[in-house]
Amino acid sequence: MYSDQHFTNREISWLSFNERVLQEAEDPNTPLFERIRFIGIFSNNLDEFFRVRVATVRRMVDLGKDEENLLGNYTPRDLHDKIQEIVISQQNKVQEIFKNIFEELRENNIFLINEKELNHAHGVFVKKYFYETVLPNLVPIMLNKKNKFPYLRDRSAYLAVKLSQKSDPEDYAYSLIRIPGRSVPRFLVLPKNGKKKYVIMLDDVIRFCLNDLFFYFDYDVHEAYTIKITRDAELDIDDDISKSFMEKMSHSLKKRKTGKPVRLLYDREMPDDLRNFIFKKIKIDAEENAIPGGRYHNHKDFMEFPEIGKKKHYYPKLPPFLHKDLRPNTSVLKILRRKDVMLHYPYQTFNHFIDFLREAAIDPQVKEIGITIYRVASNSKVVNALLNAIRNGKAVTVVIELQARFDEEANIFWSNKLQEEGANVINGVPGMKVHSKLAWVKRKENNTYKNYAYIGTGNFHEGTARVYADEGLMTSDPRLADEVEKVFEFFKHNYKQFNYKHLIVSPFYMRDFFNECIDREIELARKGKKAWMILKMNSLIAPRMMKKLYQANQEGVKIQLIVRGIFGMQVGIKGLSENISAISIVDKYLEHSRIFLFGNGGNERMFISSADWMPRNLNRRIEVACPIYDKEIKTELKEMLQIQLKDNVKARILDPELLNKYNTGTPGKKYRAQEDYYNFIKSKHHIVMKIYHNPRCAKSRAGLKYLEEKGYDIEIKKYLIDGLTEGELKEIISKTGEKPVTFVRTQEKEYKENYKGKNLSDEEWIKVLAEHPRLLQRPIVVNGNKAVLANPPENVEEII
Repeated sequence: MYSDQHFTNREISWLSFNERVLQEAEDPNTPLFERIRFIGIFSNNLDEFFRVRVATVRRMVDLGKDEENLLGNYTPRDLHDKIQEIVISQQNKVQEIFKNIFEELRENNIFLINEKELNHAHGVFVKKYFYETVLPNLVPIMLNKKNKFPYLRDRSAYLAVKLSQKSDPEDYAYSLIRIPGRSVPRFLVLPKNGKKKYVIMLDDVIRFCLNDLFFYFDYDVHEAYTIKITRDAELDIDDDISKSFMEKMSHSLKKRKTGKPVRLLYDREMPDDLRNFIFKKIKIDAEENAIPGGRYHNHKDFMEFPEIGKKKHYYPKLPPFLHKDLRPNTSVLKILRRKDVMLHYPYQTFNHFIDFLREAAIDPQVKEIGITIYRVASNSKVVNALLNAIRNGKAVTVVIELQARFDEEANIFWSNKLQEEGANVINGVPGMKVHSKLAWVKRKENNTYKNYAYIGTGNFHEGTARVYADEGLMTSDPRLADEVEKVFEFFKHNYKQFNYKHLIVSPFYMRDFFNECIDREIELARKGKKAWMILKMNSLIAPRMMKKLYQANQEGVKIQLIVRGIFGMQVGIKGLSENISAISIVDKYLEHSRIFLFGNGGNERMFISSADWMPRNLNRRIEVACPIYDKEIKTELKEMLQIQLKDNVKARILDPELLNKYNTGTPGKKYRAQEDYYNFIKSKHHIVMKIYHNPRCAKSRAGLKYLEEKGYDIEIKKYLIDGLTEGELKEIISKTGEKPVTFVRTQEKEYKENYKGKNLSDEEWIKVLAEHPRLLQRPIVVNGNKAVLANPPENVEEII
């Protein structure tokens, strides 16, 4: 056991991270409906935590020993008890936050009502909905001491029902109803009453209609209380050599569904007799595995709360925009032959990567495509592009990780689908997970082959690319792309080792490589030179890496950490970590990118990576980190790190006490990293062309058409109607770098009669053009600080 007091336990740190999510739900500055969504995120996170991490701790308790080294001074039993204590406290906090949210909803004429608050009209509406939509999905199960208790599905909410008589309370029966949250929406929006809007939960729709379910019993009292069970999600994969890995995975997934219960969440108002009956039947220890909660469970469904709020109740939309070099009707591969392209999600569109695959799928010179799949969308455009590539005769290699937790079934489906179409499907590497985010294209050019590659920090998933902050590098730089080909050769021929000069691949080189980077900073510090690093990742819990950072601190290296989730270090302690600072940013997007920047004596070295600094990533996974060579891209990523370090709105200080205090920073200006970086990247990439347009002019129409076909956002200024001030004209013409006289239409009658042969100053020509805008050459197109006469239209390319 790691008893070192200067490590924070992984599970306790994770709960502290989820507390930061709960802070967003509690924060009155978070828009109202976003607060509701954060309750859902918190609950969904907690479900997975119990299914995986608490289940592991529970096994340690049962076995009486550690399955893995525990950070912090905990025995498995101590840790299990501490987790229960924290979770119960957080559940109580959730109930308080809900009360405040419901009050604020009421103040905005939005009412979440229960079955006892329905008026007559709403009652009629609910009954009709129940019979048409809900009832066909309900199958009540009667419970008694003799019959076996029914199997409870993992993460499904149930109503435990007690039926009794007012006249004879001793005459009672129990029943169980699964709330059909997957086949029926969890929320029902009721008819409005004036400005008032009403929502009722599916649980209460069922409660309102219990008499319609149990009318054939002679009971007049119906009570229903919610319960939810969470099961151990560990996959026990057998070692039968006669079965394929996919067969073993499929069998394990079926067994997971009946995994051992690790948590029973129940309504604390449930009568003692019903509660004790359930506990006894499912053989759960009330003290260790049962957690009292409120009236409603499966709060994760609040992520899908009906969107009936006002604009102010939601985060402002930050629509993704195009990369400045990847306009519509532009060959991605052609651009990559000239320069690297970095995509910043969710600020820029994931469609650029789809375009990359689509172009490779139809380009006759492309011979082979490779990709690693960890998680993809349910209706994946990525997989669709790969299928089209196969149909176009390309060799397609797809490395699908079957052990991607909770995506195993989807990945088995895609694996079978791709194999049926003719792809070379590789189901991971024995003994390791393939977590790298790589795509590779091999194209025949000039009687040889050229490689193109995509190296990213996040999954090839159109859905998460809209809410996860990730980076994706597209390149044809042979230093990188040729080594990506080597990684795919490793996948095809397991254990065929390569020497990588540029990519950093785990579990072979990554730990040693980053240790060497840290050692370089230590060496500089010992020489009295400036030594520093900025490290951004999701989790930092690998003991050896944390000890290395402590060592660097003691040598005087300045270390700034941006860690969203699990964090095992204790910073700010004199003699141990006084030169280390750490923040976590939890905001509208999930920070998912990994970026490592080392000062390196002034010759800064930067890397993006698919890997966090956790034992599993460095020891048991195929991960890839990639150096950033392009200066412009390096500048963009460094700006992101600087912006995040300044955040004083959504950043929390990671301290040994796990207080999660906001990083208030210097009073005055507010810095909110995600919005600020969106604006920074938008200023560099989002091109809005302003065209000074005359609709009756053929040349002007041609210029407008050119901009439209190129896919630019366009602002049209009809200057003959709206007019032009002298100041506006002076600014436009100065952006062209030309003299005002250059923009005078000398064929116009006005010019020939009044100005031909006159030697006017620049100021005088500006005045003439403002008074007679028909004399202005057209169309003039402005892009930021540059402008050009778009005649011919292709001149626009000069100002991009």
